[in-house]
Amino acid sequence: MKKLIKGLREFKANYVSTHQELFEQLSQGQKPRVLFVTCSDSRVDPNLITQADLGELFVIRNAGNIIPPFGATKGGEGATIEYAVQALGIRQVIVCGHSHCGAMKGLMKLHSLRDEMPLVHDWLKYAEATRLLVKEHYTQYKGEELLEILTAENVLTQIENLRTYPVIRSKLYQGQLKIYAWIYNIEKGEVLAFDPETHAYVLPQSQLKSDDTDERRLKEEFLNGNNIKNNISEQETAVDPPQEFFYDVHQRFPITRLSKDQMDRIYRGSRRN
Repeated sequence: MKKLIKGLREFKANYVSTHQELFEQLSQGQKPRVLFVTCSDSRVDPNLITQADLGELFVIRNAGNIIPPFGATKGGEGATIEYAVQALGIRQVIVCGHSHCGAMKGLMKLHSLRDEMPLVHDWLKYAEATRLLVKEHYTQYKGEELLEILTAENVLTQIENLRTYPVIRSKLYQGQLKIYAWIYNIEKGEVLAFDPETHAYVLPQSQLKSDDTDERRLKEEFLNGNNIKNNISEQETAVDPPQEFFYDVHQRFPITRLSKDQMDRIYRGSRRN
């Protein structure tokens, strides 16, 4: 506690005093640009790893970066998601898992938690789809390697859960929302992002060019008088928008699971020759 109190004094003396304009702006209201969903793990700090300033991230944190499906619970996650998108107008969502996740370790032995930690057991059941998927499709892997796979799969499962929310589905359909799947590696201080085209986790910088290209194309189509919604209706029979615009849950495994080469790249961020 002494260290925390000392930190409060240093924060007031060194940070607040040199950021008066920022604090004045924040006192008038918040305008975060990103909803960041991540684990409660003390080793994961969204603002630190992204170097985001105060007011830039709207954060949901819980054990295992879990998003219960719409209607499954009346907990804070759903309300926070709804508020972030509807009230704050956030248009980018990041779901970020991390290496050595205690919640994912618990998920691997879910049934044994029932008596010792019943609340944890019930919470992790919202990731049951992840557990069963890994159990049925990755039987050849054990230990830390299996934990890495479970963590990577769980981020994608939680994005599927996120898409069950009416406000999320509506914004996706209108082309007003993007969702990103990230994994943070504690040892390396490195973040990898899921690429739905290659079904692999890659350095997020590699996705910036495609995002910029999509935005330019959308702007050009708007300026030319094209109706994006009509284009979607003509090109897609499903309700979801085209794959090239947004993350598509139908691209996830096990429909097309990670190959051995792709799996080797989880947390490593580089392609093998």
